[in-house]
Amino acid sequence: MAEANLSFLEEDLTCVICCDIYTDPVTLKCSHSLCKKCLQKFWTTQDVARCPVCRKECSHDEPTKSLAFKALCESYKKRNPTAVPEDICQEHKEKLKLFCFEDKQPICVVCYTSKRHENHKCSPIEEAVEALKDDLEERIYNLQVTLTEFIDAHDSCMKEAELIKKQTITSENQIKEEFKKLHQFLNEEEEKWIRNLPKEVKSQNMKINARMEELSKQISDLSEKTAAVWQDMEAENITFLQNYAENLQRLKCPSVPSIVPELEKNHPHQTLIFTTWARMQELVENPPVTLDPNTASKMLLVSQDCCSVQYVENPLSVSNNPKRLYVGVLAAQSFSSGLHCWDVEVGDNGHWTLGVVGATVNRKKLFKMDPNSRFWCLRHKGGKYQQCGKNVMAIDKDERPYIIRVMLDFDLGELRFIDPFRNRSLCTFTGGFPEMVFPYFCTGELGRPISIYMGNKTC
Repeated sequence: MAEANLSFLEEDLTCVICCDIYTDPVTLKCSHSLCKKCLQKFWTTQDVARCPVCRKECSHDEPTKSLAFKALCESYKKRNPTAVPEDICQEHKEKLKLFCFEDKQPICVVCYTSKRHENHKCSPIEEAVEALKDDLEERIYNLQVTLTEFIDAHDSCMKEAELIKKQTITSENQIKEEFKKLHQFLNEEEEKWIRNLPKEVKSQNMKINARMEELSKQISDLSEKTAAVWQDMEAENITFLQNYAENLQRLKCPSVPSIVPELEKNHPHQTLIFTTWARMQELVENPPVTLDPNTASKMLLVSQDCCSVQYVENPLSVSNNPKRLYVGVLAAQSFSSGLHCWDVEVGDNGHWTLGVVGATVNRKKLFKMDPNSRFWCLRHKGGKYQQCGKNVMAIDKDERPYIIRVMLDFDLGELRFIDPFRNRSLCTFTGGFPEMVFPYFCTGELGRPISIYMGNKTC
């Protein structure tokens, strides 16, 4: 409402000649008001003085001043100052013709010569607009490239989220399936033990009844012997003495057999938990390491379950994967801490190499059997066992190990090779590992694969 009133007031206070608020206003007899200078300038162009509004003739002495009207116009100007055009310098009221690249704003020529813009890089408006538009276009392009990257990253996250969702569902189903197997196994074991319990009890009862019958006979026999001795003690002296030796035999105390140990041995449920746990462990445990086919050399064939590898006569057609070894195959798992153990069934294989290698070794060259080359291994070839290229303990042909247990204690910095069935150490590396290591496997004998199993860390 106030803005509308001000709009009407501005119309009443506007000179019809300069179209601006009155400056030093005067009023003619016809009641029309104008700026004094505007009216005088208008009359210089006329032969006869007339009112610019109604065209009535006037006298040069006719215009009269109104101090109140002048005060009203000046007050209005103060309350509502006239806006300076955008292309005019607010400070110097000069046209903006230059652009200051330091302050990033258009300036006038007076601004350019002032100390505030001294040594500033400036250009004419037209040149600056062209240069700045080119710069903004390049920045917009770069921003659009970044925006595209953000969109791609967002799409990747969405795909990853969907993949995680699918994997979660798959994992949940696998967990349910695995526990279903465990529940089924435990239920079957429980039913089996309960089903066999009456048989065990019946067997124990038969033994106890037989023992009780035997004890009853002994009790009856001892009672009869005791009664006979009492009877002879009542006989004549000669008769008593004649039967004395026989009565001594009758009064010999037989040993009473203990049935407690035998009963304890006959309680199968005392080994129930251990036996069931051992069988369940066989059911759920997998090898701690599995082979990575992408690292296998072209002379090695890895099984589908990635738990065994064999040497082939002809090179395989394999991709030129940067992970692939020149000789041997690595595990899919790597270790940089903790205690790890795995068993390798070498069987009758007469040419194999086992151990660990550092993560940064050159995979396209033959490994040197030396910890300084970040290769810790035990090798068997030609009936000899070698550590770092040197023979280790002599092993008879009949006593050679068919299972090699590899024990890695990364924190302790130790790698041991053990014959678990004879509980003997074949060789040991100490001194630590400077980097993450991968289990290493290799075989060079046809028709005799080597396989990986769960090892016992407590050996």
